[in-house]
Amino acid sequence: MAGGSVVTVRLVRSFEHRNFKPVVFHGVNLEQTVHDFIRFVIEDIDTRPGLPPPFKKFGYDTMKIIHQPHGAKTNELVMSLEDDNTLILQDNQTLKAAGVANETELAFFRREDYGLYKANPKTAW
Repeated sequence: MAGGSVVTVRLVRSFEHRNFKPVVFHGVNLEQTVHDFIRFVIEDIDTRPGLPPPFKKFGYDTMKIIHQPHGAKTNELVMSLEDDNTLILQDNQTLKAAGVANETELAFFRREDYGLYKANPKTAW
């Protein structure tokens, strides 16, 4: 379904406070690079109506596959802390090569925050 895929991007502002907002993108071309998709998502959320301002101006820089269609879901409320080597998307790959398919759900977050949370995975509520 190149050019017509639906991808949900979960904007993660805080792992500790489980503060995230899902945004659905229709018509995603899976042949584009991860880098280009990240740029597109940042530009889109900056002008998307109804999205709270704290989500618009956050320093997102990393995407990770949370869920693929017909796959098992994680028990983690924000996202799984496992399999970073295979699930974190690399900038120079196409979305398809990175494992993104129609109806895939991705987390979009700041890598530094993820590293800190992974070192001490406690929630604050």
